[in-house]
Amino acid sequence: MSVAEEYDIKELDESKNVALADDKLENGSKGELIKLAGQLRDRRNDLNQMASERASKRDDLNAKTREKVDEAQEHREKRDELNERVQEHKQKRNELNAKANELFDKVEQMKEDLELNDGKDVDELEEEIESLEFRQQTEVLSPEDERELIEKIETKRDQLKSRKEKLDDSSELDELVEEAEEVRSEASKHHQKVTELADEAQEHHNQMIQAYREADEIRDRADEMHELFVEAQEAADRHHEDFVRVQKRLRELDKKEDEQKEKQREEKREKAKQEAEEIYQKFKEGETLDTEDLMKLQKTGLL
Repeated sequence: MSVAEEYDIKELDESKNVALADDKLENGSKGELIKLAGQLRDRRNDLNQMASERASKRDDLNAKTREKVDEAQEHREKRDELNERVQEHKQKRNELNAKANELFDKVEQMKEDLELNDGKDVDELEEEIESLEFRQQTEVLSPEDERELIEKIETKRDQLKSRKEKLDDSSELDELVEEAEEVRSEASKHHQKVTELADEAQEHHNQMIQAYREADEIRDRADEMHELFVEAQEAADRHHEDFVRVQKRLRELDKKEDEQKEKQREEKREKAKQEAEEIYQKFKEGETLDTEDLMKLQKTGLL
């Protein structure tokens, strides 16, 4: 949909424009030119009104464009602020992960020193002992097999005892594991924050892009409306220029009429003066003057 359709802008009807031909301007009668000036003035006023309405709609669109640009800028600033916080949490997370890795390396080294990584753990040994004892109690074995079974049970019990003794000596290890896990947990919290803030920053980025896209679309419509304004304003200006030309021509005709009338008055005065001088000459020669002759002399100041 064009901006003209969207805002119900009527097309400029060229048929209503008023043309001014040079021949009409030079040779048209005063009455014709007065009528033409009125037509030019009225059409100019209509076009100026049309241009004003289009300019108003254009300005509204430009204002909406600025609003969208401002909105996009707000999202940009919020996105950048969030990205800065993302980097802060990333840095903290990486520092904590590095510290946790160091602690877990110490845990593994301590386990090696305590030989906790060698052999089976307590639960596994206890299960094996329980299984062997159940076999001893439920199966009918030869003396030799039973002796071997008892030896296995004793061996497992010795292993279990040794393992428990090592674990009893590993309180420092437990503290180290607990510390490492706490540091890792803290790093996980920062990682979660990184994810949350990054998602929020991405949302503001998407909204910024959308706002800029909408600003571009509105700006395009504002540009279209400006073209419609220029169309009407230029037509109004042309009519105004022609109106001024006609007014100028009318002033020239008025001046010419005034000059013609003044010339006629001057000729009349000159004629009256000559006639009065002739009458005055007759008066000096002794001729009798009638009332009309006397009035003519008075008018010219000769009496």
